[in-house]
Amino acid sequence: MEPGPSNAAPLHPARILISSARKPVSYINLAKRFLSEHGEVQLSALGIAIASAVAVAEILKSRGLAVEKQIVTALETLADDNRTRQKPKLEIMLTKSADFETIIFKETQEGVQGSSGLHADEAEAALGGLALQDT
Repeated sequence: MEPGPSNAAPLHPARILISSARKPVSYINLAKRFLSEHGEVQLSALGIAIASAVAVAEILKSRGLAVEKQIVTALETLADDNRTRQKPKLEIMLTKSADFETIIFKETQEGVQGSSGLHADEAEAALGGLALQDT
């Protein structure tokens, strides 16, 4: 017996698998690129990485780059060697905001520094306490 449903929907072309091993800010550039290329981005996370996915979505929303389109929750069934377990799953679909192009243009013109386009104080303010919960 193969794990997972046989009628699973195809994966979204602008899907980002969020990990708890990386800081949420590290996903911002990829999310911005997917928003630019596809007009939307899907953030997907399991278990403790859910807090990081929420943080990424909130950073993009607070910067005016994206708006929520859909939030889906589920229990993902994972099969290990001899047991099956369920983990919470969250998928957040974001679409490009009406001001996306203007904001990206201004960021480019201002020469925003850093790999994420966020200054450390901006990232901390956008994350709030979420980064502390992700261990």
